[in-house]
Amino acid sequence: MHLFILQRLNGKELNKVFKQVLGWLIAAIFFFPIYFWITVSIKKDKDIFALPPKLFDFEVSFSAYEEVFGISRFLYVEDMGAVRPGGGDFYMMPNLVDSIIIALGSTGLAMLISILAAYSLSRIPIRGQQHFMGWILSTRMMPPVAVAIPMFFIYKNIGLMDTHLGIIIIHALMNLPLAVLLMKSFFDDIPKDIDEAALLDGATRFFVFWRLIVPLAIGGIAATAVLCFIFSWTEFIFVLMLTQTGLKTIPVVSTSFVTSTGTAWDNMAALGTAAIIPAFIFILLVQRHLAVSYTHLTLPTNREV
Repeated sequence: MHLFILQRLNGKELNKVFKQVLGWLIAAIFFFPIYFWITVSIKKDKDIFALPPKLFDFEVSFSAYEEVFGISRFLYVEDMGAVRPGGGDFYMMPNLVDSIIIALGSTGLAMLISILAAYSLSRIPIRGQQHFMGWILSTRMMPPVAVAIPMFFIYKNIGLMDTHLGIIIIHALMNLPLAVLLMKSFFDDIPKDIDEAALLDGATRFFVFWRLIVPLAIGGIAATAVLCFIFSWTEFIFVLMLTQTGLKTIPVVSTSFVTSTGTAWDNMAALGTAAIIPAFIFILLVQRHLAVSYTHLTLPTNREV
């Protein structure tokens, strides 16, 4: 009897250890590319292409970051002939700022419109609503190239080429269908009795929406905002088609590291590493609300009980 209990306990412990090892292995597989990318950004050329690869034992150099962020213009003021300010064509700080402005602006615009539209669709019954929602979803299925070409001529005629406003508008428009559908699903899960009770007590529709419904749907708002931000942060086609010289976001400007003489892998890795930070900070800021959204989605609603 004691031997059976001991074997059973050993089996449970082995199962627990196996799950822990498997979890760490999966985490290592996911995080290794990020680690490798970061190490490339601080390696010298001879270590980047070394065989076998140098994963830990390599000479650290931050010259790629100095060129990408223009730090060299402050570190080598007295010797400007030896070091080019910002690494010349590899000075990407303005492009990083442009990406942040566009991602935040398009996310804010898309969320403002989608929240109002989704609440209206959720609370105000209209004829053919299901067909209307299907039409909204179908607009997101359209290939970006099919939209980018006509938008190029429209933007050229109205003077929105190479402007932050133009890219913010097109990114917000592309995010709207998915954002409206997601927000409507969150508003649908909030009982309409809350609205009706507040309206009977004399509250206005705007008060009900802003003070009651929006706080209850904050998790869904955070989740939708993250998706909108990531789309705008990584979007390539529209920025490539609707900009010419001045305005370039991180995905588009990354192609400039590939030249006729070779590829600046360390500079590209430095910019890629820096590009992770704003998205990571944005997700951290809404992390608490994302947890609420996940709990809301996993727990059964009143309609399912």
